[in-house]
Amino acid sequence: MTPTPPPVHGLQALHALEAAARVAHTPCGEGHVVWHLWGDAGPVVVLLHGGAGSWTHWLRNIGALRAAGWRVVAPDMPGFGDSAAPPDGHDADVLPHWLAEGLQRLLPGEPLWLVGFSFGGLVAGLMAAAGLPGLQRLVLVGAPALSPQPMAPLPLRAWDAQPPGPRRDAVHRHNLATLMLHDAAAIDDTAVRLHAANIERDRLRRRRLMRGDLLLRTLPAVACPVNGIWGEHDVLYRGRTAVIGHALAQAPRAGSLVFIPGAGHWVQYECAEAFNAALAQALAP
Repeated sequence: MTPTPPPVHGLQALHALEAAARVAHTPCGEGHVVWHLWGDAGPVVVLLHGGAGSWTHWLRNIGALRAAGWRVVAPDMPGFGDSAAPPDGHDADVLPHWLAEGLQRLLPGEPLWLVGFSFGGLVAGLMAAAGLPGLQRLVLVGAPALSPQPMAPLPLRAWDAQPPGPRRDAVHRHNLATLMLHDAAAIDDTAVRLHAANIERDRLRRRRLMRGDLLLRTLPAVACPVNGIWGEHDVLYRGRTAVIGHALAQAPRAGSLVFIPGAGHWVQYECAEAFNAALAQALAP
């Protein structure tokens, strides 16, 4: 039986999770989708990371899910992390096929609970609307594409204009503060290391669908219950959080919507304890 990861922090937690995981590969064109799996028994929760991310977006959440008895499955989605780029496109609409096929190979016939963060929330919504076999519930976390009104541009800086080292790390810190994390104190060395490793492996930089209202238009076709968790300071919806509740209400079986106080976009990292409690409630029958 795969052991439950111990309650450690920072890069030590990353190494512990890697050591405890079973790594699997499923097809993606001429390459593979890389999956990390923890646990051999219990219900299955699938975690989809955000854009320019990897499974490490869930660093502070996997242990809590395991401790609660969940089997945890976290892929690097095609085009991100250690997975191959999809051969058939560069945006969210081409990822559901590869992920759904992988889940059927790894967990045939299993009931699934699906959690998607940011860009991964859009992908998860598309998977749910397409009728992902066994899907029991969808939980959206900081998901985009809920409004036809575009968000204001963010002053992100080009990290690849700087050489590796302190100057590039400073850009990563700036971008984390601009987009991902609300409290400057949350931008610790671990966040910078994870973000740098993830964004520098992003091969889907031309994605555009998250900027419109595709998820809003998709939610009416999602048959399973849908819950939402957002940071109250998520920059994607600054000054317009009412958009989120309106969008989730379009799902035929809309459920709870929770805003985590003090948290920004990467809510599950910045306020992990509060997020883990909210996710436990959202996943409950």
